[in-house]
Formats: sequence, C-alpha cells, structure tokens
Amino acid sequence: MLDWSTAAPAIGAAFLASLVEVVEAFTIVLVVATLRGWKPAVLGTVAALATLAAVVVVLGPLLDRVPLHLLQMVIGVLLLLFGIGWLRKAALRAGGVIPLHDEDAIFARETAELSAEVRRQQTSQDWIAGIAAYKAVLLEGLEVIFIVIAVSAGRGLLWPASLGALSACVLVLLIGAIAHRPLSRVPENTLKFGVGVMLSAFGVFWTGEGLGVDWPGQDLALFVFAGLFLLAGLMSARMVRQPLPEVVR
Repeated sequence: MLDWSTAAPAIGAAFLASLVEVVEAFTIVLVVATLRGWKPAVLGTVAALATLAAVVVVLGPLLDRVPLHLLQMVIGVLLLLFGIGWLRKAALRAGGVIPLHDEDAIFARETAELSAEVRRQQTSQDWIAGIAAYKAVLLEGLEVIFIVIAVSAGRGLLWPASLGALSACVLVLLIGAIAHRPLSRVPENTLKFGVGVMLSAFGVFWTGEGLGVDWPGQDLALFVFAGLFLLAGLMSARMVRQPLPEVVR
C-alpha cells in the first residue's frame, strides 16, 4: 500500500524540479523553432528523448544490482549536494546578490548565440539548430532522471515520482504550445528555492537511511528536515540581502 507521507514529498519534489528543468529546456527548443522552424526543434527533441529512454533502460537493471543501503547513501550525498547548490543560488538571488533567472533574457541571449552560430556555418543551419535542441533536452532530461531516481530510491516510489515528472512535462508543453513564447511568468526562482529545500531534505534522509540511522518519526522526519532547510535558506537570503542605494538629494 502506498504511504502518502513519503509519496507526497517525492511526487512534489519530482514535479517541481522537473517543472524548472522543462521550462529551461523549452526556452531553448522555442529558440530553435523560432529561428529555423519546428522541424529541427522537434527532431532534436525526439532524438534527445530517445537517448534518455536508452539511459533509463540501461540504468534500471544496474541499479537493481546495487545494495539498497549503498544506493541510498550515494544518492543521498549527491542529492544533498545538488539540493544545497540550488538552495544557495536561490538564496543569493532572493538576497539580490546575483540576478534573478529571467527566461525572456535567456531567450534573447540564446537567439543571438544560435543566430551567430548559424551565420558562421551557412551550409548546416538546420543541423546546428537541431543539435542545440538535442543538447538542451538531453542535459535537462538527465537532471530530471536523476531527481526521479533519487527521491524514489528504495521506497517503491519510482512510478509516483515519474508521474510527478511527467505531469510537469505535459503542463509545460501545453502552456508553451498555447503561449508560443518563453514561460517567463513561471515563478522559477521561487520554485528553485522550494526544490532546493526538498532535495536537501531528501538528501539528508537518504544518507541517514544508507548509514542505518533510525529516524524518529520515520518518514515524517522529511518534513522536519525540509523546515530546517527552509529556515536556513530564508535566513541566508536575509543575511546577504544587498542594501538599497541611498538617494542623493
């Protein structure tokens, strides 16, 4: 029977993290479609999805051979590092130390870069555009696969976590197809803050599970860890917040 105290955080983490990654990949695919048409964009995307499917097919049986505690510990450490990295950047953005993530600005930059690349190699414009879409979907997709595997490690939550990731993909594609523009209204910086909190919490939880720690409250400890990382992130953002410049009268 599915334990929703664990399944809900896993589904939520997979959905939110995948939402961020798919939005970023969609921006690049839209650049390709805008400059060279949908054919190279779709072909590059399909090729990347086929590569990702092959990775899953190869990786799945290999993971089954790894001892559960070792798998949980390794994934826990990687997930903790991954989550803290997201949380750190989100806190710095919230504090105004580094610029906020702007899909419109990224769209403009990627358009300029791809246009320049196409001008340098006039004979293979569609090929270059297709490769750009392939790379974007592949790189972001690999992160989605890692997150889905990580948040479901050893708990039989692979399908619920996969459902969360798939839901994010479908949602972005539907909105993107209707809007036909970068999804700049998605609160990506806030999402990254939340995802950093959730992934860091899972990282601590899985690392402890791998080391044989018997967490008080079992799966409910996830919510405690999430609360602690949320508090740490908010305090960090407050500590590094840049003061507003004084107005000279």
